[in-house]
Amino acid sequence: MKAGRLAIAGSFCWNKDCPDYGKVDHGNIVRYGRTSKGTQRLKCKTCGRVFVGNKGTIFYGLHHSPKEILECLAMLAERNSLAAIHRVKGIKEETIVDWLRKASAHVEEIEALLLANYHLTRVQLDAMWTYVGHKGEKATILKRSIEAHSGEVPR
Repeated sequence: MKAGRLAIAGSFCWNKDCPDYGKVDHGNIVRYGRTSKGTQRLKCKTCGRVFVGNKGTIFYGLHHSPKEILECLAMLAERNSLAAIHRVKGIKEETIVDWLRKASAHVEEIEALLLANYHLTRVQLDAMWTYVGHKGEKATILKRSIEAHSGEVPR
């Protein structure tokens, strides 16, 4: 593998105690069946540890398919609201925001997938990442408590 490029999750052993830990395309990783949800399992021939092929990615440990997650992120990049995505896909708004936060740690991979598979522009992706930066920083507006009794005018 060339320096400066990202390694595919299933191309090296994740076990830090393994002598072949982090050695990319060393020939020690073999396919080892699939999980009940269909995710590829891999095994290191050196240490015998088994792991899934999406370890270290945005999709690791999530209950929705990579296709569904990418579709929701593409809809966000197209300036759809969280409520609109919830209505169309039936996925909670909080779940989509969690995916977006996870995706922010994998910007290069996510951008490559979205640009290759969806009709998006760089400007749309920039807007999506800006949205990530502002999410959760909503200003709180203090409401004046109205304690007027029935018929009284509040001051």
